Amino acid sequence: MAAGSHSSSLRQIGIGLVLPAVVVAVWQTVAALGWVNPQVLPSPLAVAEKWIAYLLPLQPYDPAAGNWLHWAVSGELITDSLSSLYRVVVGFLIGGGLALPLGLAMGMSNRVYDWFNVLVQMVRPIPPIAYIPLSMLWFGLGNPPAVFLIALGAFFPVLMNTIAGVRQVDGIYIRAARNLGASGFTMFTRVILPAAVPYILSGVRIGIGTAFIVVIVAEMVAVNNGLGFRILEAREYFWSDKIIAGMITIGLIGLAIDVGMNKLNNYLLRWHRGLEN
Repeated sequence: MAAGSHSSSLRQIGIGLVLPAVVVAVWQTVAALGWVNPQVLPSPLAVAEKWIAYLLPLQPYDPAAGNWLHWAVSGELITDSLSSLYRVVVGFLIGGGLALPLGLAMGMSNRVYDWFNVLVQMVRPIPPIAYIPLSMLWFGLGNPPAVFLIALGAFFPVLMNTIAGVRQVDGIYIRAARNLGASGFTMFTRVILPAAVPYILSGVRIGIGTAFIVVIVAEMVAVNNGLGFRILEAREYFWSDKIIAGMITIGLIGLAIDVGMNKLNNYLLRWHRGLEN
């Protein structure tokens, strides 16, 4: 069973890599034939060369300057990626941490829902990017405005999915629990919350994706490091290969986060799919 599952996973990965491989092959062919200006669209090989240079340390290793591991992770790509991930994690924890209890309260209580719904629906359509001028006025430059924007971007996906999850709980479960004499706390912890978990995890997955989109924009205007800042810097010097290298890095990190969240969802929801054994 495990071998079959492993084979199926490898097959899915192989199928998923076909289209990217075709895109890269066509891209390389177009670049090699000179159909596009390399300053506008460099070849995949040129991008790969720049990506490696972006990854490697800027200075040769000097034992007197510190240990080897510190030197090995001192490249701009690693430093920028870690800076962006730090902002994503902090911003998401703040935004998701505020959204989850509010979403549970709005889903369970009509009174709380009536109090907050109008405000939520008014603020929700405003994109986080629109808050950039205010965030810089309120928090200045550096991490605080970026974290604020990320928290804002993560807040609403978690909130709306949590509300939907609580309100979508099957009434049969609630009536059965009441007939069995379940208290309000037991009803929440044993019936409502487990039934809402799939929706909440979907909101978390969407919220993390949104947070990563927002961090790139925020880094272009508010900080002096991170992947977004580096892409903007490369644009100023017309380093198209470095721009694309940064974009590919964002895509790879986003893919890794999504795969990790998908595996976490499958693990936490194995009871939901009847896979506890």
